[in-house]
Amino acid sequence: MSSTPILRKVALIIHAPSVPSEGDKTLPRAFGWNDPDQLVEDFVAGMREASYGIARFELAERFEVDEFPIKADGYQYEPDPFAQLWRRQGKFHQPDLVDYGSLLRKFGIIEKTSSGEIDEAWLMAFPYAGYYESTMGGPGAFWCNSPSLRDTERTQRRFVVMGFNYERGVGEMMEAFGHRAESILSKVYEGRALEDDLWERFTRYDRQHPGASEVGNMHFAPNSERDYDWGNRRLVRSACDNWYAFPNLSGERRSVNSKEWGGGDIRLHHAWWYLHLPHVEGETQGILNNWWEYILDPDRVR
Repeated sequence: MSSTPILRKVALIIHAPSVPSEGDKTLPRAFGWNDPDQLVEDFVAGMREASYGIARFELAERFEVDEFPIKADGYQYEPDPFAQLWRRQGKFHQPDLVDYGSLLRKFGIIEKTSSGEIDEAWLMAFPYAGYYESTMGGPGAFWCNSPSLRDTERTQRRFVVMGFNYERGVGEMMEAFGHRAESILSKVYEGRALEDDLWERFTRYDRQHPGASEVGNMHFAPNSERDYDWGNRRLVRSACDNWYAFPNLSGERRSVNSKEWGGGDIRLHHAWWYLHLPHVEGETQGILNNWWEYILDPDRVR
């Protein structure tokens, strides 16, 4: 039986500066990129479906900002020069990393997280905005596909800041969230003996475990031979179906290939991967059988 829904309240911050040389259109409109709000709507719906209705995201607040975020070294793009750089694919500013401290302060993320007004923040912007796909702050924050956020220990709980790019699609958003899941579940099972590390078992793929693949990870499907090789038609033996019956893992295998997860479509592969995550009530070896509890609320990780 699937577990009950988990609601996460989100602060959505969209950086969509207007560009004078492009008729004052915002960046996504000037370059024909995706509509940020539609991306978020589709992502929320996709994650809800791929989690058996468990992952429920609600926008507690939305900001659309007509400016570029400040980089960690203080640099800030201007609209027309940025547009020209993009047009000619010039050399963008380095270091690329955004000033997370500035963003957290400007939008009151720490205070709102501490009070429970929000649970996490989603940043949505353009290429070279300098965002990590995901990063974690708060007391005891740990690696979440990036180093933890500095000077955020005064919050009352851990929180995640996602970084999305409206030049890309929902599939890439699901991948960013998947790397968050991978980091958090690696922490959940940290220090376990190999025979007790169910997360390590879940992520096995044929290239590393010939004849003994399971579900794989975000980059490697059970039969992938390289990163992002989701369209490989090579048949391999996999125990991926076992995870639908978790915690009853029989170990039975069958031959699978990319027909199972969308024939190379990024969004379909990632949805297939999420649907295999344990999502039922109870515990196994002291760890919840609903891994979404940890993915959505990193404070559950001990």
